[in-house]
Amino acid sequence: MQCIFDSTNAFFKEPFGAVEEGTKIHFKIVLPRNIKCSKANLCVNFENKNLMYSLDMFWCGMLQSDHEMWECHFQPEEAGLYWYNFQIETINGCESISKKPNSFEGDFNNNSLWQITVYKKSFETPNWLEGGIIYQIFPDRFFSSGKKKKCIPKDRTIVNDKNKDPEWNFNSQGKVTNSDYYCGDLEGITKKLEYLKSLGVTCIYLNPIFESHTNHRYDTANYEKVDPLLGNINLFKHLCAEAKKLGIHIIIDGVFSHTGSDSIYFNKNNRYKSLGAYNSQDSPYYSWYNFINWPDQYNSWWGFDTLPEVNELNENYNKYITGQNGIIQKWLNFGATGWRLDVADELPDEFIANIRNAAKKVNKDALIIGEVWEDASNKISYSKRREFLLGNELDSVMNYPFRNAIIEFLKYKNAKDAMFHILSILENYPKQVSSIMMNMLSTHDSERIITSLAGEPLNGRDKAWQSKQYLSENDFKKGIQLVQLASLIQYTLPGVPSIYYGDEIGMEGYLDPFNRRYFNWENQNKTLLSWYKHLGKFRKKYKDILCANFKNYFSNNEILSYFRIQNNKALLCAFNAGEVDVKLEIPKDYKIKKVILSNSTHNENINIPPLGFFVALLIL
Repeated sequence: MQCIFDSTNAFFKEPFGAVEEGTKIHFKIVLPRNIKCSKANLCVNFENKNLMYSLDMFWCGMLQSDHEMWECHFQPEEAGLYWYNFQIETINGCESISKKPNSFEGDFNNNSLWQITVYKKSFETPNWLEGGIIYQIFPDRFFSSGKKKKCIPKDRTIVNDKNKDPEWNFNSQGKVTNSDYYCGDLEGITKKLEYLKSLGVTCIYLNPIFESHTNHRYDTANYEKVDPLLGNINLFKHLCAEAKKLGIHIIIDGVFSHTGSDSIYFNKNNRYKSLGAYNSQDSPYYSWYNFINWPDQYNSWWGFDTLPEVNELNENYNKYITGQNGIIQKWLNFGATGWRLDVADELPDEFIANIRNAAKKVNKDALIIGEVWEDASNKISYSKRREFLLGNELDSVMNYPFRNAIIEFLKYKNAKDAMFHILSILENYPKQVSSIMMNMLSTHDSERIITSLAGEPLNGRDKAWQSKQYLSENDFKKGIQLVQLASLIQYTLPGVPSIYYGDEIGMEGYLDPFNRRYFNWENQNKTLLSWYKHLGKFRKKYKDILCANFKNYFSNNEILSYFRIQNNKALLCAFNAGEVDVKLEIPKDYKIKKVILSNSTHNENINIPPLGFFVALLIL
């Protein structure tokens, strides 16, 4: 059956995906001759200003003997989201052509619309990350230098046995305090820079390093100090300087939607000599917070009273964070190359824009990456369509949709849906954004990838159950195969692969805190570690083509395959998530020049075994 319209196909729409302001976009639809179309229109809704456009399409010829083509151009002049479908008049009356569910193709009288993301002409993102590899470190659990620290608060529990599981149970007051520390530190990270270099790492993302009074440090106590167990500002500067020598950038976590209640700003626990907002309404920080009934009733992050929310648009807070020599600029001047913004979808657009402006004044190549779990191009939060990727705010985002797509494919053998989700992101994100997406398989907020792929489904089970779960020997072996497959997909998709510390050695764990165990330096899976080192070399060698255009080849059921295309050559990437051998045709017009990574065989066709892969360089 002849396709009516496909937004990913250049025959029907060109250029592909998001465009900058003022770009002329060509549209074409193909209609059955027997419906006797007398008029066709492209109907576009510019969401930002609630404007509707109806553009006449012109008859432009026959396709074979039983179909005809209609076409037009549309030129969006202003950044924002545009939604479109087609209206036609036929012998059956007025009909619409809209997007099929979970498809890029069109059909008659559906309800869904296609999206066009239009971004500002001046929108540029840092190119130093493109083609690289990110390594995420949860600072307390990576590596300890063993150096004794000064001025450590007495209410911290130091864990000497690094193999001991983190505390997860309630204390006598019915609280989980997160006050057990394994003493990973900045100096320890510096000592392991050569190890990270051996993995091909070009960027380290550090979970929060500011002074805080939990081991996760998402309850900031002082934005101007390094937590004493991690070191100090001089050691941070040294880490950045030593990393730079190896071509490694450092980005740090910015937690700006809330502070800790136990902080110099709020000071609920009277730990500090400062006059916090909880102590007095005359506090210089009082206006930062939203009190319902001072001092004990206040807005807090997701109802946790240890995390009082700030008003990000408060003049004083804004100046403190984004002003001249404020927190954003201060840490960039110390040596960081960018910021990852925690819960970016809970920060006002204006505040994120201020962060961007502050950062770019210090370094135009400073990276601003946001935590957004969904499609960030059309995300709605707090009843507002967000403007993350239009050119004034984020450079890019954490790419959870790709993680979900990879897991969906490997666990449920649903390559068609996985490819749909991959192409949806690529269609909706500006190219300069998608080229530096943070593509992770695990994070501090998710199950570790080997557990997710080879373990029992979590299904809401509690921490007591999670604490006892380890893969059997056979499940672990299969998990290694699955992680190899997942990581190869991760390393060949658009964006930048991100390794969550310990995934490369086969660390297991469901959710917090079991995904935050101390890095097991004494018990590393050598097969997996060797694989990740090999992937690092592969990515460096084929950097140019891995940053080139992406095109689906054949993706259905247990087979996922795609190209990375650069001029007259292509990288063919094919994967089998199934339990039997599958065959894949070698693409017509191409010849295999070199098989790069494979456990498959090929003659006229490619034979891919169960959990198999085939990555080869092709030439026209």
